[in-house]
Amino acid sequence: MPNVEKMSLALTAQQAAMMRDAVSTGAYATTSEIVREAMRDWETKWMARNEEIRRLRALWDEGKASGPAQPIDFDELRKEASAKLKDASRNGA
Repeated sequence: MPNVEKMSLALTAQQAAMMRDAVSTGAYATTSEIVREAMRDWETKWMARNEEIRRLRALWDEGKASGPAQPIDFDELRKEASAKLKDASRNGA
């Protein structure tokens, strides 16, 4: 495995026992393999979180650039939504 760096980490007794059990049952070859899989899962979530933050910032900037806020007529929005739902149910959607 190229460019492997050893690190030390602290686990609860329950976490350590679960890892030893996974290795002893053959689900994983080593505890390091478990940690690497956990890191891959974390990396995927980390990247998705950062992308979501980037997307939200872009939407925020777009909203700010669109000008001042305008009042919303919620009654009119409810009527429009109700009409769309009725139309959709009539058309089998």
